Amino acid sequence: MPRYYFNILNLNLSIIDDVGEELPDKEAAWRQATITAGELFKDVDGRLRPGQEWALEVTDEVRRPIYLIRIEAKQME
Repeated sequence: MPRYYFNILNLNLSIIDDVGEELPDKEAAWRQATITAGELFKDVDGRLRPGQEWALEVTDEVRRPIYLIRIEAKQME
């Protein structure tokens, strides 16, 4: 079964997944990414400021990026 890695990227700190998760295919990796992103974004809890960005990157077993979920905060004037 292929292994997928879920990396958290933001302006202050990037957390690279060294363990990964075995999943049947890319579609399962996408489903897991959306679940993980939702859980992690809850922890942002008011700390995301205008001009900052938060992202969850999914890579395959050779660390090639296959998905990116990105949230960017902007102040509009």
